[in-house]
Amino acid sequence: MLRSKRIRQTFAAVGVVAAAAVTVVGCSSSDDGGSGEKTVLNVYAAASLKKTFTELEKAYEAEHSDVDVKINFDGSSALVNQIQQGADVDVLATADEATMNKVTDKVNPPQIFARNTLVIVTAPGNPKHVTDFASLRNPDVTTVVCAVEVPCGAATAEVEKNTGVDITPKSQETSVTAVLTKVTSGQADAGLVYVTDAKGAGDKVTTVVDPAFATVVNNYPIATLKASKHEQQAQEFVDLVLGSTGQKILTDAGFAAAS
Repeated sequence: MLRSKRIRQTFAAVGVVAAAAVTVVGCSSSDDGGSGEKTVLNVYAAASLKKTFTELEKAYEAEHSDVDVKINFDGSSALVNQIQQGADVDVLATADEATMNKVTDKVNPPQIFARNTLVIVTAPGNPKHVTDFASLRNPDVTTVVCAVEVPCGAATAEVEKNTGVDITPKSQETSVTAVLTKVTSGQADAGLVYVTDAKGAGDKVTTVVDPAFATVVNNYPIATLKASKHEQQAQEFVDLVLGSTGQKILTDAGFAAAS
């Protein structure tokens, strides 16, 4: 009988230890912050920012190992349309203020972080001898531009208005990168893109500058979204863009400084 009592006490002790072990395991699994998945920060940026914002993405993630930055590059108007349709976005950067103003009800006060101007790009060596904006009226020069709804297209229209020179493009593209691609692929003789796009293309194009371009400047604004679920991380990304690291990346790419 004494032996039976000891056996029962032993099993009871084992049960207590097992219960304690389960409790410890349960606590450790909840204390590690859950699944350990990274916070996804959705950034929408104008197509002309692809090179610079890809660098900024790496710089941000290097300082925030718990954040995964996802950048959607497209024409500014397309990005705004997606936001108006309910896209989940934390940060928006457009290529002009007019496009950002279409979503003033959805963004916090924007800040200008860079400036850009137009240039003409041609095939290497400029075989059609384009010398200025007026040269694009030549019917022998196949020209592509951005659609007027896109910031680079609005800037082109303003240059036309200021100079009194109307050009008839072969096509009107939805982003500045599409214009550049048409030229570098040989589908067009010339195109109107930003200084930064021409610089990024390197020896794939020849750049032609017209004094009229200097008076049409695109200010690039950036803003966090009011509906962002990651306000702190979104603001930290904006701060990176506006800070010394971001500004150096942007000016190295050919953007004019924000101030």
